[in-house]
Amino acid sequence: MTVTGLPFDDFRALLRDLPGPETAALVAARDRDKQLTKPPGALGRLEEIAMWLAAWTGRPPAVNRPLVAIFAGNHGVTKHGITPFPPSVTQQMVENFAAGGAAINQICATYDLGLKIFDLALEYPTGDITCEAALSERDCAATMAFGMEAIAGGTDLLCIGEMGIGNTTIAAAINLALYGGTAEEWVGPGTGSHGELLERKINAVKTAVEFHRAHLDDPLEVLRRLGGREIAAMAGAILAARVQRIPVLIDGYVATSAAAILKAANPSALDHCLIGHVSGEPGHLKAIEKLGKTPLLALGMRLGEGSGAALAAGIVKAAAACHSGMATFDSAGVSNQTDG
Repeated sequence: MTVTGLPFDDFRALLRDLPGPETAALVAARDRDKQLTKPPGALGRLEEIAMWLAAWTGRPPAVNRPLVAIFAGNHGVTKHGITPFPPSVTQQMVENFAAGGAAINQICATYDLGLKIFDLALEYPTGDITCEAALSERDCAATMAFGMEAIAGGTDLLCIGEMGIGNTTIAAAINLALYGGTAEEWVGPGTGSHGELLERKINAVKTAVEFHRAHLDDPLEVLRRLGGREIAAMAGAILAARVQRIPVLIDGYVATSAAAILKAANPSALDHCLIGHVSGEPGHLKAIEKLGKTPLLALGMRLGEGSGAALAAGIVKAAAACHSGMATFDSAGVSNQTDG
């Protein structure tokens, strides 16, 4: 990575020296899994998830304090008429979250998940990425630091989500900058951009990436130039979770673009993360494949607001419960395959 100045220095240092998994806890979990009353591998990915929890929490698999963190931001690029909804809807949806009226509220209640909402200066949209940087380096670094505080109250499973009119345009620009291809491959309808709206959205992504092209070899520059406050905050939260060895579930297309910045900076940066679901946004599966991940769910959702990650948290909780609650062959008096 190219050093560009003081504000990003601490994040570059963190990204260079990321903690790894706890091997002892993983070995212990694998040993217990062999003794549970089931054929080896019979629970499929649930067994993998349990091992993932053990490795990144350093203890037997458990989910006691799950948290959904939603970051909301507004974007200057919406002035180009790329979405059918005005930026004021971002604030209205934040108020809906606070009132308990959104889909994410119902999912959190169903699976007993904590919920925090972070309003990121909604009255001050980021710069128009087609002709200027979304954020200064200082503002981007400060927003990442703010995102890191999302886990300050303590959690053992972090679900990352967002809200922001126009932010699928931002996600498409980030993916185009990181992975190449064409804008058409990465741009989808988002909240309902079709026809002329979709064409303007595609053109905005093309223009933005071309305008900033000389600076896009550095992932953190991609973030500050093409990203947004919710993207920067999500990247900070994911990074903070890694430092504290907290497992993370990533939500949809926009949240995945924030994760992609970290992966581009350090190939191991997302080892503590799983993708909660693949959304209905056309570029999301391709973005997930670029990260080398396999989503837990594929329900055709494209709502954002952490909804897919929150649903996946139910699966993670079940995986932990199966591992910790199932009887062993010895305790249940069940013959295993080696008993003869």
